[in-house]
Amino acid sequence: MPTYKAPIDDVNFLFNDVFQIDRYNNLAGFSDASADVREAILGEAAKFAEEVLQPLNRVGDLEGCVRHDDGRVTTPKGFKEAFKQFADGGWLGLSAPVEFGGQGLPVTLTQTVAEFQTSANMAFGMYPGLTQGAMAALLVHGTDEQKKTFIPKMVAGEWTGTMNLTEPQCGTDLGLLRARAVKQADGSYKITGTKIFISAGDHDLAENIIHLVLARIEGAPAGIKGISLFVVPKRKINADGSLGAANGVSCGSIEHKMGIHGNSTCVMNYDDATGWLVGAENKGMAAMFVMMNEARLGVAVQGLAMSEVAYQNAVAYARERLQGRALTGPQSPDKPADPIIVHPDVRRTLLTIRAFNEAARAMVVWTSLKSDVAHRSGDAKERQVADDHMGLMTPVLKGVLTDTGFANTVLAQQMFGGHGYIAEHGMEQFVRDARIAMIYEGANGIQALDLVGRKLPRDGGRAAMAFFAEVAAFAKEHGADEAMKPFIAPLSTSLGHLQQATMWLMQNAMAKPDNAGAGATDYMKLFGLVVFGYMWAKMAKVAQDKIAAGDAAAYLKTKQVTGRFFMERLLPETAVHLARIQSGSATVMELPAEAF
Repeated sequence: MPTYKAPIDDVNFLFNDVFQIDRYNNLAGFSDASADVREAILGEAAKFAEEVLQPLNRVGDLEGCVRHDDGRVTTPKGFKEAFKQFADGGWLGLSAPVEFGGQGLPVTLTQTVAEFQTSANMAFGMYPGLTQGAMAALLVHGTDEQKKTFIPKMVAGEWTGTMNLTEPQCGTDLGLLRARAVKQADGSYKITGTKIFISAGDHDLAENIIHLVLARIEGAPAGIKGISLFVVPKRKINADGSLGAANGVSCGSIEHKMGIHGNSTCVMNYDDATGWLVGAENKGMAAMFVMMNEARLGVAVQGLAMSEVAYQNAVAYARERLQGRALTGPQSPDKPADPIIVHPDVRRTLLTIRAFNEAARAMVVWTSLKSDVAHRSGDAKERQVADDHMGLMTPVLKGVLTDTGFANTVLAQQMFGGHGYIAEHGMEQFVRDARIAMIYEGANGIQALDLVGRKLPRDGGRAAMAFFAEVAAFAKEHGADEAMKPFIAPLSTSLGHLQQATMWLMQNAMAKPDNAGAGATDYMKLFGLVVFGYMWAKMAKVAQDKIAAGDAAAYLKTKQVTGRFFMERLLPETAVHLARIQSGSATVMELPAEAF
């Protein structure tokens, strides 16, 4: 059976040493998240993930969710009790505003806790994750009355939330949606339509479910310019806040899917359901993007989380599994064979996963801190810079972390040989669960197109230029440090590749847009590798300084070696991505459709 141990030491290294988040104490909530408070929260989050959620992961996969003949949906055994424990612990409101019952702590802390929960039980973690995303949209675009009505109940876990975008005929192109909204005399709307692939769409974890639904008001313009966002509760809410009659919302069926069986992925039917407008008419996409960006960061964390738990189990197996002898001679002569961790290719595989995990975790913390600045700083310039960073990095995070996270679960499964294909070891579930992260909240090809087509040229390329300048400045500052040369030299080379790719796209994509489309995924991955290289250089510098100051922790030496592996073995892939981008789109587009 698989196991999981939350990587608290690595998180503390990032919080305390690399990013020194106590420097952000001028922002709301940070002074309340002192080092000792963070340690206590992370410890409790780890305990809950390891002792409560992880044992339910296999249960959820085997049992799945069930829609009964009377329309009720039930979650797997133990999920309801675990969710109550989760809600009672205040985890849903960790970063929610204090005025609505939350604790007001940094989003950075919430994202780290989410990693622990997802590694332990990805399907379970989606229920609170979607609720937090729905709260974020309501906090930004909801009326005061909507916030007062919904947020405290969601913070308390009495109600949960969802997002309803996709319909049978439209996913990425939401301008094709058909769900309609008819305004009523009392200001409410009647919502009618069908939504599919709705995660956590119905369940027995909470007494009410608050759906955020995209629909088109009668007479609204065609396309995405005519879409509005509505809040539609499963059960109506009386004037005194108590629950009233059932609304016209029902689960038509539960999707039979590849993984995340413990989460109810529903076909949701809206039949004259009562809802209320969130934000302005025909401005639903702006409101929904708040939720989608929250979800995309959350999905990026899923990619990291699945890679981490798969890695931990692969390492444990590699230390125990006896198979063959080391190429340099027996390492365990008292045993019939050596553990497979003696073999260079096994170590290469494990280091490939580990090097990603630690760089990806640093990128998540770095970007989460920017999110906190964007939402909590009183300085307009700081907010703009942080918002630029979020806009640029969100598609990179979502696309690269989920692509690589899935690939790493496959690598980890390979460590088990035939046993990795057998369910009892849990590796095949990790592979199945991780696969969805590459698809939902915007398939990764769409993330790449968003990066190249929208985020890169936005505001004249301001965000990208700021990132290039930051990395170049770091390289210049530490370039003369002999101990840092194994990190700075490859980082500078890869940054050059990214800058060349950016310039090539600027020169060749305007006249021939297919060049951008053909090179988008390679550009996204090149960008991600450079970010990881920057993260590794920052971590290596901190580790080097701590060692020089007399810190003899083995963790620091391990950090440096893992970082050198990344620089030597993984970062050189930027040259390959550059070559592919510069090859253009000619051969990609040459064949007629019928030739495929």
